[in-house]
Amino acid sequence: MKIVFFGTKPYDKLWFEPLAKEYGIDVDFVETKCAEKSVVLAKGADAICVFVNDKITAGMIDKLHEMGVKGILLRCAGFNNVDVKAAKDKMVILRVPSYSPEAVAEYAMAMLLTVNRKTHRAYTRTRDFNMSIQGLMGTNLHGKCAGVIGTGKIGQAMIRMLKGFSMDILAYDPYPNENLDVTYVTLEELIKKSDIITLHCPLTEETKHLINRETISLMKDNVYLINTSRGALIESNSLIEGLLNKKFAGAGLDVYEEEAGVFFEDRSDDIITDEILARLTTFPNVLITSHMGFFTSEAMEAIARCTIENALELEKGGPYTNEVK
Repeated sequence: MKIVFFGTKPYDKLWFEPLAKEYGIDVDFVETKCAEKSVVLAKGADAICVFVNDKITAGMIDKLHEMGVKGILLRCAGFNNVDVKAAKDKMVILRVPSYSPEAVAEYAMAMLLTVNRKTHRAYTRTRDFNMSIQGLMGTNLHGKCAGVIGTGKIGQAMIRMLKGFSMDILAYDPYPNENLDVTYVTLEELIKKSDIITLHCPLTEETKHLINRETISLMKDNVYLINTSRGALIESNSLIEGLLNKKFAGAGLDVYEEEAGVFFEDRSDDIITDEILARLTTFPNVLITSHMGFFTSEAMEAIARCTIENALELEKGGPYTNEVK
């Protein structure tokens, strides 16, 4: 079996290369992202392996189908970047539904603690021997109300951590989990009552721009917003407007709706033309990182193992454990 692995980074090879060799899979690692022009590199392959910012359109699926490619292996949980409907009856789409919920939840918690207690700013100051603590005041999390939007495996891990800080938890999910010891409320009630709002839901037509001008207007003043899920859950212009109106005590963003081509890349020598992203970086109470909530050694190994298992199922022709339909 041959797989063309798009968007290869050095850390990808650490786990995928030895596992592929172990199971006799021929992997062609290419650095370029999967796109309209580069999809031809998949010629002769049984499958392609892509990441979260590789957008697979209907036209690309047709080309892959014509070349005899049987499947798309997503080394991530989300699949909003693939035209799933266009793939019907043409190829199998397999994802990694769960690699390390704790990794993402721990990172979301780290973002909340950082943006609240301003440790990132304190670190920068003290390196210059500026030991003033003026402007670095945070707030106690103990006793505050946290709103968790999305109670899948990552949301559940986040709930456990928030409870460790003795916080009151409100939750919203269109499919409530009756086994969870949380109070489910409507989205509007959660947004109105929460001191901290953390997003752990997939990006769908229903959740796109879930956080917008209207929902921001309902939030408490000095609310904290954390997003480690998908950038397009937040309408960026509305977020900037809320920041300018001092609605937010802080925002932690590990994702951004136009992150493709910027996140995961070294653009330090480039002029960034995305005015919205550039504007967001100017706010002292906004922490932006490059979609790295998943990035632990345990999670990377789990992603590699699950992806290889998906590839082996594809080689056998099914049944498929992690198929996206």
